[in-house]
Amino acid sequence: MATLKVGLVSPEREIWSGEAKMVVAQTVEGQLGIMPGHAPVLGVLLDGSVVKVEPADGGEWISAMVGTGFFSIAGDEVSVLAEHAELGTEVDVAAARQDLETALAGGEEDTTAERRARARLRAAGHEA
Repeated sequence: MATLKVGLVSPEREIWSGEAKMVVAQTVEGQLGIMPGHAPVLGVLLDGSVVKVEPADGGEWISAMVGTGFFSIAGDEVSVLAEHAELGTEVDVAAARQDLETALAGGEEDTTAERRARARLRAAGHEA
């Protein structure tokens, strides 16, 4: 079975890397599902979105909140380069909820802080 070689990185560290069956990313132009054999693509990540990876070993899907960044598909290699990223399993849900409340109290809708707080909660498996 063909797989993808996936790397999800931020300037601070490598967030996740490994073999995957599928990657789902939200771009500024819409959602994109990537499977082995996908055509080459270079895209812009939607700030405050969630990237999901289906591991090739059959484990649970990996979810990560991502800030602005890029992804590229070349052959069966997928690189996700985000200026900020956080695995859903690492999210402090209480802090993310507080960040969301603070962003909403600011009075402006759809701010970067609000989008990122909502994405952190979605990556952790909590609805925002």
